[in-house]
Amino acid sequence: MNHYPFSYVQPDDDPLDIRMDNVFKAVFTRDTPESTRALSRLVSALIGRDVTIVSMLANEPPVGNVRDRQIRYDIKCKTENGELVNVKMCLNPDTFEPIRLEYYTARLFGGQDIKGSSSSYTDLKQTYQIAILANMMFFTDDSFYHNCIYYDPIRGVSLGGRTNIITVELSKLDTIVEKPINQPTSP
Repeated sequence: MNHYPFSYVQPDDDPLDIRMDNVFKAVFTRDTPESTRALSRLVSALIGRDVTIVSMLANEPPVGNVRDRQIRYDIKCKTENGELVNVKMCLNPDTFEPIRLEYYTARLFGGQDIKGSSSSYTDLKQTYQIAILANMMFFTDDSFYHNCIYYDPIRGVSLGGRTNIITVELSKLDTIVEKPINQPTSP
């Protein structure tokens, strides 16, 4: 008989590890001012400016067939000025995670309602796909933080678009923690 309440929790797992999806969501999606403030501060720190999360947005309804591919946002929310943010904790990301992040970003951005003659493309808001990666490195450099945007890599010119894919690679933070205080590392 399994003595653990959830089949995905193993005896060696720390049930309060913030990197576990259920713990991450429990901390940042509770309907309390403290949880909303914590999410606002996390998002603010990662996008580099102060924002206030004003609402959590529902995920897509369940699929009708188990074979249907469906996007699953982790924490989909909206800021006070209408910007859309999805925060995803990836304990053990799949090798195709970068492609999935690009897909999530496109869906998040393209899901904005700008229908009708009174709306235009300038009404589209910034969107942020944030992935906190626990046990995988996407980039070969030493930086734990990346903000990917559309740009021309040959000329180094940004498109100036409104989509951002932000990654935080937690596995790279071990080397930062070991550094003396007088040698800070910037993102």
